[in-house]
Amino acid sequence: MKIIHVESGRVLVENARWCDSYWSKLKGFMFHPDLQETEGLVLVEKRDSRVATSIHMFFVSFDLGVVWVNGAGEVVDTAVAKSWKPNYAPQAPARYVIEMHPNLLPLVKVGDHIKFEV
Repeated sequence: MKIIHVESGRVLVENARWCDSYWSKLKGFMFHPDLQETEGLVLVEKRDSRVATSIHMFFVSFDLGVVWVNGAGEVVDTAVAKSWKPNYAPQAPARYVIEMHPNLLPLVKVGDHIKFEV
């Protein structure tokens, strides 16, 4: 799956994995050896929520660029998540959590829009 920044038309992540099951979301990038700029994850919830879209960085050995997106496709928050930190939560409810290489985070701002393509 591709993650696309709507305003620029740029493909942010060429090879993203859609994670909508409990176990795929829990595992995320835990124990993953490294992260390429072309790979990422989309953690999917059933509805917008601050609590359900909070993440942890336990057993993740590298930093992540994190983008929280609501059900309307609007970016509601971003953060650089540091490895082994306990908790990151969005400032506003989100439905999707995009985990990608931190070098890509400056390309996305709150209020921008994201779409997902297979």
